[in-house]
Amino acid sequence: MKFLEYTPLARINTFLSHVDVGGCMIQGVMEAYSCKLAGVDKKLSRSLEQEVVDSLAYSPLDLSTSPVGPLSNTASRRTLIYLILTLNHMYPDYDFSMLRPHHFTKEHGVLAAKQKIDVSLVEASKIWSTEVGEETTLMDSIWNGIDEVMNLEECEVYSYSPDAEGDPFADTGSIWSFNYFFYNKKQKRVLYFSSRCASKQSMDSFSSDDGSGEWDMDFVDGMDLEG
Repeated sequence: MKFLEYTPLARINTFLSHVDVGGCMIQGVMEAYSCKLAGVDKKLSRSLEQEVVDSLAYSPLDLSTSPVGPLSNTASRRTLIYLILTLNHMYPDYDFSMLRPHHFTKEHGVLAAKQKIDVSLVEASKIWSTEVGEETTLMDSIWNGIDEVMNLEECEVYSYSPDAEGDPFADTGSIWSFNYFFYNKKQKRVLYFSSRCASKQSMDSFSSDDGSGEWDMDFVDGMDLEG
């Protein structure tokens, strides 16, 4: 998969990298990737597809109703693989190859995801208005940027709910978090949008425990922001 660089997303990422909302801190990131596979991605894709095909023999009913569609269908298997590979690129210190369909949920359209994201980022939106002071709101900037990259009308939306052991942020005291994938099958692109909010108290405790004295910024620093 290839990282796709877009200036509108980069600007929003800069703002969302560190948003102080009083007693809490919000971080977020958006990255878009093409689904053209090569090298390690291609090899892992083949391995994952074979594992899924093999699993059909053991639980055909469960897999026929998976969130990404029936896994007897090649297109559905590819969707699952693209979601997994996107996470691998976003968080290179973690291995998501063991994820399966039940880790993902298909949202009821773009509007449903938009409403959830808008509610989560209300406080960040207030800071944007104060610090950036543009006529365009944070949420309009986000959705215009995503639409420019992905063409939202053509997108399916999936969310990821990590298990504790597979969550890059499990130990940082998150109050809330979301992880959404906007997948345009026609354009063969995936955009991943993740954000979380943690109390400063829990962040201070986490920093003291690991001895770093700082909040773990790997959330952003570990991303492939340069392509």
